[in-house]
Amino acid sequence: MRLGVNVTNFGPGTDPGVLREWARTVEGLGFDLLMVSDHVVVTPDVAARYPEPFYEPFTTLSWLAGITTRVRLGTTVLVLPYRHPLLVARMATNLQQLSGGRFVLGVGIGWARQEFDALGVPFTARGRLTDEHLGALREAWREEGDGPAGPIPVWVGGNSEAGIRRALSYGDAWHPLRGTLPWMRSVLANHTLPAFAPRIALRLTGSPVDGPERLAGTGSLEQILDDLGELHRLGADTVVLDPYHGDPQDTLRPQEAWRALTAVATHWRTPS
Repeated sequence: MRLGVNVTNFGPGTDPGVLREWARTVEGLGFDLLMVSDHVVVTPDVAARYPEPFYEPFTTLSWLAGITTRVRLGTTVLVLPYRHPLLVARMATNLQQLSGGRFVLGVGIGWARQEFDALGVPFTARGRLTDEHLGALREAWREEGDGPAGPIPVWVGGNSEAGIRRALSYGDAWHPLRGTLPWMRSVLANHTLPAFAPRIALRLTGSPVDGPERLAGTGSLEQILDDLGELHRLGADTVVLDPYHGDPQDTLRPQEAWRALTAVATHWRTPS
């Protein structure tokens, strides 16, 4: 099972130097995948959790492709209705080529109503538009062929039944975001999914965290390692660790996230 990291490409503590250090840390610790988030217009609803500066994902990942050599690069998740699907197809293909076949396209329908309004995209149609865009991406890539860098994996995010159906119809993997282990176990027991690549919280605490609502990846190091072991048993191909918990001030202290990632990287061993 591979491990990835969701990197903060936004917030008051983020600048090109910090992004460079994030990339060096993730690759240096031996993680397999570095992913970033997507917003186009930082409207008030977005800014409450993901404030400026916000580095656009394709631009950022193209730059990081030149800084890194081994780690895969991806989006968790690109809000697909925000861009014309043929533009997404071209940018994704070019990034796949520029990175030597290291790109993963994680997509979702989005949630920020004010941002949809600012972009002139109907919020209530975002599910239908995402389905249409996924179909257009598939058709565009079919016409182009895979090219020398190979096919681009598409991970479909979404914790709802509609998101799960979308992953079944269009995705190479289901990419749920920040769920509990019992819930993910239940979904997997009731659906035959193409692959399973969850993004989980990474919140390392000094003592164990109890309760049925405990998110996977939250608690003591032993709990986090146990969660990773359980996700491996559930068939996860890749697990993405997300050390950001909604406070933009945390971006001023990336060292705290790096320490948690170091602890996991040092102690995790994929079960044989």
